[in-house]
Amino acid sequence: MPWKLQSDRPIWVQLAEVLTQRIASGQYPAGIRIPSVRDLAADAGVNPNTMQRALTALEERGLVSAQRNTGRFVTEDEVLIAETRKTLAQEELSAFCEKMRQLGFDANELAQLLQTKGESK
Repeated sequence: MPWKLQSDRPIWVQLAEVLTQRIASGQYPAGIRIPSVRDLAADAGVNPNTMQRALTALEERGLVSAQRNTGRFVTEDEVLIAETRKTLAQEELSAFCEKMRQLGFDANELAQLLQTKGESK
């Protein structure tokens, strides 16, 4: 997931969301060392302090941990990663369903659309 940052919400929150998605999707697998704060900040085009704040939020959630003198590592707790992945999926589904309701689709129509889409793959 690229760093698509917008000015309407705090940057550190958006950074934490991208990093969370990278962990949940397996782009940063369990137990792997993630890039340094400076490397991540340079890649995202943000101040290292802002990236540090995002990583601290992930530490508080248990998704990453800091190891003295060796960097930060993704948790090895596969259950936590799976729960995070499921939560992200539920949030996306809720937003999608709300948009479809705004377009006038009911649950049956939406289910039919999803089934048709699944069959066309």
